[in-house]
Amino acid sequence: GRILEAAIGDRQLIRGMAYVIKSEAPKEQGFFDALEKAGLEIRSKDIHVFQDGQKKGDWDVGIAVDAIKIADRLDVIVLATGDGDFLPLVNYLRENKGCKVEGISFGRSSSAKLLETLDQHIDIDAKINHFLFKSKNRRDENVKS
Repeated sequence: GRILEAAIGDRQLIRGMAYVIKSEAPKEQGFFDALEKAGLEIRSKDIHVFQDGQKKGDWDVGIAVDAIKIADRLDVIVLATGDGDFLPLVNYLRENKGCKVEGISFGRSSSAKLLETLDQHIDIDAKINHFLFKSKNRRDENVKS
């Protein structure tokens, strides 16, 4: 929805990918379906549960590989993350692939170095009311009972 629209701006979406970890949470499939309905390709993997009970699931390497593979066909890549682990990817895409790299994330919890390296950043914190989901069950606050 709105986050994807903000990331695209007035440009044409060539390819949009969402990277998800399946944890079998009750409502997660509905979220995945909404991402797909918004026009995103879903890349999923199951959460890995270690013998000691710890759980892990991340897509950092997969995202980096996909971005490098498609960068030659794109002018701009938008990463929906504030994770500083993506700084080497951002630098590589800019310096070696000639891509602009933009980001959209919660600014307060994002890597300062990543934010200053991106060509542009949309801070979800600064526009939180624009990005909030409206509950279908919520009554209009102006209606009196």
